[in-house]
Amino acid sequence: MSIVVAGRILPSRKHLVIALTSIYGIGRKSSSEICKKLSMNESTILADLDNESIDKIRECVGEYLVEGDLRREINMHKKRLLDIGCYRGIRHRKGLPVRGQRTKTNARTRKGKKRG
Repeated sequence: MSIVVAGRILPSRKHLVIALTSIYGIGRKSSSEICKKLSMNESTILADLDNESIDKIRECVGEYLVEGDLRREINMHKKRLLDIGCYRGIRHRKGLPVRGQRTKTNARTRKGKKRG
């Protein structure tokens, strides 16, 4: 049985608190808050829940900004920075680290493979 929440198939053999983190925008803290709000045990296996509990989880996750809406909002923020041409926007455009990290020796993730 596959459980779909916020357009995402959750791993049914994991604990509830861990399974919720597979949704983009829900981390450990948010998933713990959801469990407390619904008064569910965090260590409950997702496959053991009944349909009523899953519906409550869907409803609670619906209050958060997740998946496509969150990605769209983040991209709009980046586009705004690019349009106004600020320092952070220029860094995004060049594909360099945005938050002041050093680039002489590190930042391979942002800069890509080393070119010789």
